[in-house]
Amino acid sequence: MSTWLEGSVVENRHWTEALFSLRVEGAPLAFEAGQFVRVALDIDGERVARAFSMVNAPADPLLEFYGIVVPQGPLSPRLARLRPGERLYVASNPAGFLVLSELPAAETLWLMSTGTGIAPFISMLRAGAPWQRFRNVVLVHAVRHAPELVYREDIERARTAHGSRFSYVPVVSREDVPGKLRGRIPALLGDGRLEAAAGFALSAGNSQTMLCGNPDMLKDTAAALAARGMRKNRRRAPGHITVESFW
Repeated sequence: MSTWLEGSVVENRHWTEALFSLRVEGAPLAFEAGQFVRVALDIDGERVARAFSMVNAPADPLLEFYGIVVPQGPLSPRLARLRPGERLYVASNPAGFLVLSELPAAETLWLMSTGTGIAPFISMLRAGAPWQRFRNVVLVHAVRHAPELVYREDIERARTAHGSRFSYVPVVSREDVPGKLRGRIPALLGDGRLEAAAGFALSAGNSQTMLCGNPDMLKDTAAALAARGMRKNRRRAPGHITVESFW
């Protein structure tokens, strides 16, 4: 059973009206990049919690969480309004299997995300962990509108550090943006545009894939990968597809 750690907000960065990142001190956690934890506030006498992936690298003393405001939600609008110095609670038991230690070996690692699903992958990039296991890394981030393509500073640092071994593929679904693919990840897989943009082939023989995002993307992308002969990765039956869903 978890206990609750009390943390203090250091920074609340607003990327758009709906997207925000909280940096929190005073709630140290031991976790593996890619895991998530429950974050909570006391509201009307009740502790209300939701799951958030850590964005920070495990070695960073400050926790960071990336969220979206659900207008009628009980928690996210309040989290988005927190100011530096205000308190929140973090559960003491990080969880989740969207971690590199669970993956079989491969030449190329594909990190495919929608919306706030990019958070665990930024944690991995900040830790530099993917390149300890894989020669090449592809980060795919699909959003509705271009301003939602966040954490570009971290992406540029990865590009600078790893050069041609790192490929970033931004995808926008609701508008045409120069230099960005338009559409949904499963369709872009189906017609070959995703691989062409990444500059790497994706197959059961050379790739591992990690998926994090909305349920429709997870289901449809897993089906598109299965059509290529890829299968879910399980401890007793290693495969090629690892999925995180805590919606």
